[in-house]
Amino acid sequence: MDAEPRHSCVMERTAPMMSPVLIAGCLILLVSFAIRASFGVFQIPIAEEFGWLRSEFSLAIAIQNLAWGIGQPLFGAAAEKLGDRFAIVLGALLYAIGLVLSSFAVTPEAHQLLEILVGFGIAGTGFGVILAVVGRAASDANRSMSLAIATAAGSAAQVFGAPVAEWLLGFMSWQSVFLIFAAAILAVLAVLPMMRAPQASRAQIEESLGQILNRAFRDPSFSLIFIGFFSCGYQLGFITAHFPALVTEMCGPILQGGLLDKLGIGTTSALGAIAISVIGLTNIAGTLTAGYLGNRFPKKYLLAGIYVGRTIAATVFIMLPITPGSVLVFSAVMGSLWLATVPLTSGLIAHIYGLRYMGTLYGIIFFSHQLGSFIGVWLGGRMYDLTGDYTMVWWVGVGVGALSAIVHLPVREAPGRPVSRAA
Repeated sequence: MDAEPRHSCVMERTAPMMSPVLIAGCLILLVSFAIRASFGVFQIPIAEEFGWLRSEFSLAIAIQNLAWGIGQPLFGAAAEKLGDRFAIVLGALLYAIGLVLSSFAVTPEAHQLLEILVGFGIAGTGFGVILAVVGRAASDANRSMSLAIATAAGSAAQVFGAPVAEWLLGFMSWQSVFLIFAAAILAVLAVLPMMRAPQASRAQIEESLGQILNRAFRDPSFSLIFIGFFSCGYQLGFITAHFPALVTEMCGPILQGGLLDKLGIGTTSALGAIAISVIGLTNIAGTLTAGYLGNRFPKKYLLAGIYVGRTIAATVFIMLPITPGSVLVFSAVMGSLWLATVPLTSGLIAHIYGLRYMGTLYGIIFFSHQLGSFIGVWLGGRMYDLTGDYTMVWWVGVGVGALSAIVHLPVREAPGRPVSRAA
């Protein structure tokens, strides 16, 4: 099915940084992740309209994240076997169908079931498929930075995803917002002709998917990376789904006549949406910095440092009184470390195991991320219903972040020896 033209290996070595593939990939990620980043804003409106417990819509978002994780290696394999554009179109269709049907759902069970479609849609239009194409299109010298730029596009989506959803909710129902988002993810397919992946090298073609999976599963480094990505998913999933609600309910009041009030941020609800935007804004710089450093320093040490930074930031935030100022400072610090793990992790996979099956291998690693996200989102809602706040769930995130910092240290970064066809 992959009928799109392929570039030669020579062309790949001289490929410019800002290629059509990178531009198109950034646009797809921008729209896909803007929608995905907005779901926390719907937490309170949907629960209040139907009188649901917080855990019921939280479970829907958690299922979305888990479906995303399950779908990621499947879409990665589909892209490698049937074509990148086939996987992206299928993902966009499932994404749109899930959003449209969700707009008519009136029970928790219906939302939870339909979020499987949304999760699979994100898998087809998210990092696993897009980063694999971008990685193959980039030269060796530009790959880490190209992956960082594409990841930063996903970060930029958070800058306006949640505020746009909050703005739309000011004059239309959440059901209508879902329909607008469905149209947006379909519209972005207009850039699909630009997604033309280069041809894999002969050595990469000779190694089958079964051989590369066998090599990866027998490598302790692959297991360590898998374990380490769990906490990233836990922290990002929990904060994306629950931080707007946490800020709305636990933050101190915004000073009337103060700077935030003068900027039009007069409620803690608006501050919660802006906090997600601040995370996305500062993450652009953090992700690009990670990509730059990833070309110059061992990626495993950079990853360990990022998880240490997250652990410290989360610990300080929860131990101090939650104020508008502390919310913005935490959002800025956490944002600088937010998706900085993605270009480093995906780049590490490409470096160790090659580019041919990067989408599938990264998809498997990403399942750990989404398993953590599922637990973070669901546990956040469950513990809120039991205790009335998010403190205990927050401390779990601190612990798993510290674990991830430790497990990355023994990772072997040297590329493994490919399994020969005769082996």
